[in-house]
Amino acid sequence: MSTDAGRPRPSDPTPGGGDPAEPTGRREAAGDVDADLVRSMTDDARGTLIDRMGIELVEVTRERLVATMPVEGNTQPYGLLHGGASVVLAETLGSIGAQLHAGAGRVAVGLDINATHHRAARSGTVTGTATVLSAGRTLVSYDVVVTDEGGRRVCTSRITCLLRDAAPGA
Repeated sequence: MSTDAGRPRPSDPTPGGGDPAEPTGRREAAGDVDADLVRSMTDDARGTLIDRMGIELVEVTRERLVATMPVEGNTQPYGLLHGGASVVLAETLGSIGAQLHAGAGRVAVGLDINATHHRAARSGTVTGTATVLSAGRTLVSYDVVVTDEGGRRVCTSRITCLLRDAAPGA
């Protein structure tokens, strides 16, 4: 893991240039997932909010995505995990899943996201698990559950994305 301004940054999900479709440490992508697309999205996340918040993909399949995020550095003034941080984690997972479902030549655009915050997280790492609810030709929706290290539900979110053809030349 590298650092940026003293803040941990996610490691490359394919250490040593390996194939993200093969298990690598804690991270794994199923064989039915486009490994090149996962690699491209991971590369595109460098220097973005995903990177700055320390979000790391752990598992990627067509039906489920899992990522972790540290609580430290993502808190509100009272030292609790910021509710918006949970939503960023949920939107990240849903958007990546939607883009994988869309495939090459198409883009996923967020339409709706909502969240219910159930309990506070004060330290450690939270884990987001996105499960596909519906995946069609033009819309895809995910249920995202964020849990603390004790497995307690911190937040429940739902995200819906519109799938469109990419603009010519994009």
